[in-house]
Amino acid sequence: QVQLVQSGGGSVQAGGSLRLSCAATGYTFSSSCMGWFRQAPGKEREGVAGMCPGDDSPDYADSVKGRFSISRDNGKNTLYLQMNSLKPEDTAMYYCAARIWITSARGHGLRPSFYQFWGQGTQVTVSS
Repeated sequence: QVQLVQSGGGSVQAGGSLRLSCAATGYTFSSSCMGWFRQAPGKEREGVAGMCPGDDSPDYADSVKGRFSISRDNGKNTLYLQMNSLKPEDTAMYYCAARIWITSARGHGLRPSFYQFWGQGTQVTVSS
């Protein structure tokens, strides 16, 4: 049974940093594409960052490039999102996602429809 359990998040002032974690169980973590998404009230879910073991580099939304960094520890079956220089517009519910038994996103790594499994979500609130 695939499970993605998120931790981290919270409230921070603008300019601050947070790190999100996503612990995966029930599948071979190293052979999967993983992503981070966010959804603000009244808005569609949007891709923040994605990474696949067969791709050269992670994908990032333009709005977070240079501020956010996605990483994974295959030994701990855990995905991370380091968020620096946070802005009030980063306020949203954040979700991790997994697409298993695939090693390349082929350009789809920031699309919600690419992923099969989702974490429970964690709130990030950035105040000005």
